[in-house]
Amino acid sequence: MTGRVDAADSGVREDEGMSRFVVVPQWQGSGSSRAMQLIDGAMAIAGDLPSAASTIVEVPVEAGESLGSPVRRLSALTRVRGQVADVLRSGDGPAVVVGGDCGVALASVDATVDDETAVLWLDAHADLQSPETSETGAFHGMVLRAILGDGVPEISLERGRVTADRVVLAGTRALDPAEQEFIAASGLTMLDPGVLQQPDAVVAALQRTGARRVYIHVDLDVLDPGAMSGLSHPVPFGPAPADVIAVIRAVRENMPMVGASLTEFSPCSPAAAVDDLGTILRLVGALA
Repeated sequence: MTGRVDAADSGVREDEGMSRFVVVPQWQGSGSSRAMQLIDGAMAIAGDLPSAASTIVEVPVEAGESLGSPVRRLSALTRVRGQVADVLRSGDGPAVVVGGDCGVALASVDATVDDETAVLWLDAHADLQSPETSETGAFHGMVLRAILGDGVPEISLERGRVTADRVVLAGTRALDPAEQEFIAASGLTMLDPGVLQQPDAVVAALQRTGARRVYIHVDLDVLDPGAMSGLSHPVPFGPAPADVIAVIRAVRENMPMVGASLTEFSPCSPAAAVDDLGTILRLVGALA
């Protein structure tokens, strides 16, 4: 896909100290019929990132096998996880990992967080299904649960590596009953979409976790579908891009960011990708 957005308009800069970008056009974690369009989405974003600061991870062409697990395409997912981890270990400074499906966030969280880091998860969906409760077997619905250590061992963090009391889930408005039960029992903080109009409230929720640093994940479907067409799982009544950008900036003004991820851009055509890229790159600029 082509159609560059001027860097001056995007907020992405090649300044000293700017974050690295790791582009991961993974589609195997998605349960959408549009899953392979995530490749186009990731590469469209990559085309407008500073090339000297960007690394593109080669994702296997094949779908992969479940390896007898409840997770679809597990073999491909574990292979990509290792590749992303290698890239993150080989460079210095915080990185923004650009998907592909949101499963790419797991390796990024694993490489960057410690017991003084909170995770801000901006997503219309909770991503808290377990292999036992998932109806689709798609990993992108399980990734946050896997980060908390509840999942198949091949693609989950060690339990206790990230604890629920250090996770703030914001903008979520599509939950299944099992996810609702988990949130109620776990101590995880969930903020309604309207709270994203109050950046200070999000900062306060993160500070209440006791963390000194933050990891920020942005699934693009956190946005209202009226602001973003390239979504495979749109959910109505989401925040405006300006609200999410203001939240990211407020959080970064108050807490050092150790890493970030931005995922799930699934444009249906090159023209549609161009229409959305201005918004996406302003989000990337806030993260970078």
